[in-house]
Amino acid sequence: MIKLYNTLTREKEDFVPLEAGKVKMYVCGPTVYNYIHIGNARSVVAFDTIRKYLEYRGFEVTFISNFTDVDDKIIQAANEAKLPIETIVETYIQAFYADTAALGVKPATRNPRVLEFMPEIIAFIQELITKGFAYVSKGDVFFRVKRFTDYGRLANKNLAELAAGASGRTATVVVDKEDPLDFALWKSSKAGEPSWESPWGAGRPGWHIECSVMATSILGDTIDIHGGGADLEFPHHTNEIAQSEGKTGQKFVNYWLHNGFVTAADGEKMSKSLGNFKTVHDMLEVIDGQILRFFLVSQHYRKPLAFSDDTIKDAENNFKKIKNAYEQLKFEIEKNPVAAQVSDPKVSDFRQAFMREMDDDFNISNGLTVFYDLIKHTNNGHFSVAALALFDEILTVIGIQFAAAELLDAEIEQLMKDRQVARNNRDFALADQIRDDLKAQGISLLDTPDGVRWTRD
Repeated sequence: MIKLYNTLTREKEDFVPLEAGKVKMYVCGPTVYNYIHIGNARSVVAFDTIRKYLEYRGFEVTFISNFTDVDDKIIQAANEAKLPIETIVETYIQAFYADTAALGVKPATRNPRVLEFMPEIIAFIQELITKGFAYVSKGDVFFRVKRFTDYGRLANKNLAELAAGASGRTATVVVDKEDPLDFALWKSSKAGEPSWESPWGAGRPGWHIECSVMATSILGDTIDIHGGGADLEFPHHTNEIAQSEGKTGQKFVNYWLHNGFVTAADGEKMSKSLGNFKTVHDMLEVIDGQILRFFLVSQHYRKPLAFSDDTIKDAENNFKKIKNAYEQLKFEIEKNPVAAQVSDPKVSDFRQAFMREMDDDFNISNGLTVFYDLIKHTNNGHFSVAALALFDEILTVIGIQFAAAELLDAEIEQLMKDRQVARNNRDFALADQIRDDLKAQGISLLDTPDGVRWTRD
């Protein structure tokens, strides 16, 4: 039985989906005004890994992750760049697809955009007004926080603790509200900003209402899993619950999952607002996407992840160990295919241990420990088809796919031949020099009784 840590109850709970064998999952996506930074990528990779594991365990996952394409920050970015908003949005959506593909992220079942749901957003807000959960004030529409029972439960806060900052990203003057805690569902238009007609006048939706509408429109009034960064617990997810349950009268989400932050060298959270972030787009220029993926996936999703040159180097070293063990295993199986068919009961033990750890709230840290034990087992000479199959299963879950070995180019092939001639002539100094030259070109050599093997570093 898979257990999930539910932020709402602050307990691990047995995962029982609404429909047997199927999972409805919604994860808050980016506001598309810039490249995603490493903190954004942590959330994307964490929930991609959770999705992959659920699929590995046989679930059919409908995975929805939105793009926020209507927002103050997008308007500001477009104004600063002197470009149409549509150009900014499309540029960074395409960049998101490219950057996350490099991180081995599986495309979502659907990436809805706010602009696709404007009629549904207006209808949703109107129903909240009709039910007394919302009110109109000078062309704006606000949600009555105190009208909703248990507001703030997700963030483990009471109303008194939430007095500051409850409006999230809204820019509306506080005196226009019945209560300072009330947050905007609809914001009246301002000069030079995009707007849409509504029963309350021209304007655009608030940030929080957008996800409620997209999630319930696509997945239904109640969904299995809703995910996002820990910084979204309040106000965003707190407000999603209030809006959605106020409108439908049904429980909005059964399991709330939140990932931990990526921290900088000084321990501070990485974010665009703090200006201490690194974009994935820039990092991919100097770090292999699979190594960056492995770094992001290597820590339990709820724990903070420290980003530094040292932690990236550690990830790179462990990635190479896995890759080399995988290539050696494949090489030995190809060399002795009959022997590789011999049963290896230990592999089944490793598989059960891996699933046991991952079933415990997707504990990837402990799952990787099991993987390293499997690697040690194969490195000790247990080269079996069963072990290779488990390698592939675990690599699929953690989102790593090793490319087929590249052919050596003519120059490197000649260097290898020259080295063998030098060895035959007992010119070991030249042979070592050639080995060093190959190493400088990213080729490691391994002398075996069956000839020279090579791996790319």
